[in-house]
This record gives sequence, C-alpha cells and structure tokens, in this order.
Amino acid sequence: MVAPLLLAGLWVVAAMAVHHLPARVHWLGLALLILAGIPLLGWVTYRHGPFLGMFALILGAASLYWPVGRFGGRLRRPPPEHIE
Repeated sequence: MVAPLLLAGLWVVAAMAVHHLPARVHWLGLALLILAGIPLLGWVTYRHGPFLGMFALILGAASLYWPVGRFGGRLRRPPPEHIE
C-alpha cells in the first residue's frame, strides 16, 4: 500500500535531479519523467483515492514547473494577428 507513495517520492527526487543535468540531456530526462509519471499518477490515484491523486498531480506539476509554466504561457498569449 505504501509502494505507490514511495515511488512517487522517488519520482520527485528524480525530477529535482534532472534540473541539474546539462541541457543536452535535460529534455530526455523530462520526457522520461513524464512517461513514468503518468502511470505512477494513475497508480497513486487508484490505491489512495482522488484527493491524494490530485495532490500527487499538483506536486508533479510543481516539480516540472518550467515545462508546465511555458505551456501555460503559450495558452495565455493572444493569437498572432493575420496580416492581409
């Protein structure tokens, strides 16, 4: 019952470690973290309920803030004007 939470904690530690990698490997590390985090988030939600699942989602988004913040910035930016 503790395994999903333990792995989620290790995932957060790995996310913090990826931020210190060189730029050429940083994106690969982020992609691997996202690929591993999606099923892990489902497992945490399945075993411990939606409230802990939402907490894990918020914690994961906070630890990967730069890609999430960049995506949010793209959503808030107004669309480019078409020049005719």
